[in-house]
Amino acid sequence: MDLGIKGRKAIICASSRGLGKGCALMLADAGVDLTINGRDEKITQATADELRAKGVEVTVVIGDVSEHKTQDALLKACPEPDILVNNNGGPPLKDFRELDRDAILQGVTQNMVTPIELMQRVVDGMAERQFGRIINITSLSVYNPILGLDLSSGARAGLTAFLAGIARSVANKNVTINNILPGKFDTDRIRNTIVFAADKKGLEIDIEKANQMALIPAKRFGTIEEFGATAAFLASAHAGYMTGQNIILDGGVYPSAF
Repeated sequence: MDLGIKGRKAIICASSRGLGKGCALMLADAGVDLTINGRDEKITQATADELRAKGVEVTVVIGDVSEHKTQDALLKACPEPDILVNNNGGPPLKDFRELDRDAILQGVTQNMVTPIELMQRVVDGMAERQFGRIINITSLSVYNPILGLDLSSGARAGLTAFLAGIARSVANKNVTINNILPGKFDTDRIRNTIVFAADKKGLEIDIEKANQMALIPAKRFGTIEEFGATAAFLASAHAGYMTGQNIILDGGVYPSAF
């Protein structure tokens, strides 16, 4: 399927690995030129080389996307993006009683304030050019709470509510804003979570991994390519009538008929 976005330009935050990399891979397959971002220069440059092999232009911006200097560098590298994929690391697993004010503010900045700041800087230009696709990577925990990830869940749910009206306000300019809510995908983050849970339970890591997969109707973790393919469709020319939506990708974990 031709997604109709060959030659478009995308900024993909936190895209050196994991779900962000999955988005970059699939958008590259669609012919989109990319500005990618990561904190680890070696890993990010290796990802950039992998993407360039697909025949697209790739610019690398190193740094924490929550820092204004990194945001400035992203917009300098790609001043008129057609596609923005907001992604950022979430706070680590922690009992809410252990969170002090600084930790709470940092979590909200990472997972709510940062994507809003980037959207503020690109949405009007998208509207003027009559094409824009903004995709926010949030979490299934927005709908299905995960104890220990309360800060991440709260910040991402806040982002979801904040954008609900904004998404409708720019739909007539062919600018869409949608959220993807991942369940358990085969990424570094889930692997770290498995190690954490195994240690807490006194189990072997492989046993805890099997136990977690058993709770998923699909009986496996998702792949970053599956995630990226969904993001690529939301970024496509065919998705202009789909906005303000929360797309659950979880292998059937969330138990709802609606």
